[in-house]
Amino acid sequence: MLDLILVILGYLIGSISSAIVVCRVLRLGDPRQGGSGNPGATNVLRLAGKAPAAAVLVGDWLKGTVPVVLAWIVARDPLIAGAAGLAAFLGHLFPVFFRFQGGKGVATGMGVILGWSPLALLATALTWLAVAGASRYASLAALVAFAMAPLFVLWLSGSPALTAAAALLTVATVWRHRGNIARLAAGEESRINLSSS
Repeated sequence: MLDLILVILGYLIGSISSAIVVCRVLRLGDPRQGGSGNPGATNVLRLAGKAPAAAVLVGDWLKGTVPVVLAWIVARDPLIAGAAGLAAFLGHLFPVFFRFQGGKGVATGMGVILGWSPLALLATALTWLAVAGASRYASLAALVAFAMAPLFVLWLSGSPALTAAAALLTVATVWRHRGNIARLAAGEESRINLSSS
């Protein structure tokens, strides 16, 4: 029962949309109604600038890490830590508090990986930065980084349970980015704009 509570708590924490909360507090409007329509840090960067986007990034990151850390402390089981992290990630994608209209999960997924293995997170984040820096496509960077994440988790944690959870995270990320994949193939995807204030 305690393990189930940890997983449910992970989903509920993941369901808190940092982008919507930050934009409401700053009276910036609903990020789902502008730009790409995605309630995530990249879209908030396009709509409102670097400072609000940074706040969203931190919030999304923490809601991925916190449930995993709680699972480690309470259950001390990689299987439960993996399930709690996946639940938080799915909460971000399908938040119960916001009519199941969530973001793409990149920052939250990074936060989850941090909870699973800090070294795997470092490798994943460096991959994202390298691809984003070279291409200026956040979506492409996310797809490449999360495709590599299960290998990093396996290599640096050695846990089959966490590796399986990371593989499911990758599948969900690719599925959630299917529209971006189509736009990338058509040459219509928006690039990261680093000139925002």
